[in-house]
Amino acid sequence: MFEVPGLGDLNVAATLPVTLLAFGACLFLLVDLFIPKDRKYITAWLTAAGIGVSLVLSLLMLTGVITWGDGEEAFFGLFIADQFSQAVNVAALLTALLGVMVAYNYLDKIDRQRGEYYYLLLFTTLGVMFMGASGDLVTLFVSLELLSIPLYILSGFRWPHEESEESAMKYFILGAFASGFLVYGIALIYGATGTTSLTGIWEATADISSGETSTKFLLLIGAGMTLVGLGFKVAAVPFHMWTPDVYQGAPTSVVAYMSVAAKVGGFAALVRVFGAGISNFALDGDTTAAWQDTIWLIAAFTMILGNFVAIAQSELKRLFGYSSIAHAGYMLIAIAAAGSAGVTDEAARAVAIYLMAYAFTNVGVFAVIIALEKKDMSGTSIDNVKGLATSQPLLAAAMTLFMFSLTGIPLTAGFVGKWFVFKSAMSADLIPVAVIGVLTSLVSAFYYLRIVWYMYFEEGETETDLPRPLAWAITISAVGTLVLGVVPYLLSEMANEITLAFGG
Repeated sequence: MFEVPGLGDLNVAATLPVTLLAFGACLFLLVDLFIPKDRKYITAWLTAAGIGVSLVLSLLMLTGVITWGDGEEAFFGLFIADQFSQAVNVAALLTALLGVMVAYNYLDKIDRQRGEYYYLLLFTTLGVMFMGASGDLVTLFVSLELLSIPLYILSGFRWPHEESEESAMKYFILGAFASGFLVYGIALIYGATGTTSLTGIWEATADISSGETSTKFLLLIGAGMTLVGLGFKVAAVPFHMWTPDVYQGAPTSVVAYMSVAAKVGGFAALVRVFGAGISNFALDGDTTAAWQDTIWLIAAFTMILGNFVAIAQSELKRLFGYSSIAHAGYMLIAIAAAGSAGVTDEAARAVAIYLMAYAFTNVGVFAVIIALEKKDMSGTSIDNVKGLATSQPLLAAAMTLFMFSLTGIPLTAGFVGKWFVFKSAMSADLIPVAVIGVLTSLVSAFYYLRIVWYMYFEEGETETDLPRPLAWAITISAVGTLVLGVVPYLLSEMANEITLAFGG
């Protein structure tokens, strides 16, 4: 007779940050039906409160203050509740909380204040969190769709605005195409290993590496197709085509959230699949993973294209779209480093640190752009920042800090993230890609510091709209960017205990 598993068997306690938020998202969806259209701030506050509860729980579990749950697995191995998943939760929830803060007044400005926005954001956040904790390829695929589908809708949230509709359509079509690659890749990996469990795949890969050639080929093609599916989500070259168009056309509050959330989920999945599941897949007696060279080459092209094309951009949202592509390249360096024996855990820590630093910086950048943007979606040209230091000196100072962080200048969170990424590359003897990373960071200084020059040394009339929630979001982002840069051990200590649940 079938026995219904109990809460202890499922180890629900270990999943509380995710399960509580999932329950809250479903509850808020129902509650919003009874909230009048002119009081949607209630939905926004409920959403922020739900995110806050999960964020506190994740922080307490990440720092080891509370240890709920017996073991590192939940839901019979489908969910991995380790330190890496908690770090992903913190980055995802910080991004979501800031995303709610930048959205409320922006939605009022564009006359799109609707409750659906907030619980779509919650469902995407749940997808990100589940991707970071996926212990099975099927769970990972379902989580990816939970992340993606609400973002397709949010990208077109400003309908019937043509650019918003166009961005949603492009994102949806290309996203569905990439999902097809991912499903095919999962099928081939299952065909080679006989399982979709990441633990089972890791155990089977050791035998495959020393076995027959046909199975190696099957696993290699499966890994390649999986990389295509996840590469699209993180906007890696050559799967980046959607990024600048979607960033330009989607509502800016959506871009502020999406630019970080999609990367958090995508890179968490890349760490789980490549850094753990098939980390020991080598060919012909090699000591490094068979996929390592491919990923570091993709990382190099991603950094080069993102930074050099960004120089030619005059529209801020497109410029930071290409900037986002470039930063995907930096994080891919750590993914490539995970293919070297003994560097897997260090690479996972580097990714977690970079994502937490990137969350503060990039949301802050788009929050400043929201302050500049007008109701008709104009005001986002690079010329619109001219003279900002005269009219809004504190806003200009915050934007300067964000530019320094994205460049990787010391005493900012961005420098700390790049330091750990390049350190993991050196540990894995990936010196060429580390050198490319440093050189392209110098290239990025041109277009980041050009914005600083325009704010302080060019004359112009800059109009800004800075309601209190948006000002809070910018302040929190700026403080987080500065504190994590000045006191970097806060990040390193949180990530110090991160070890992948298997395959490290």
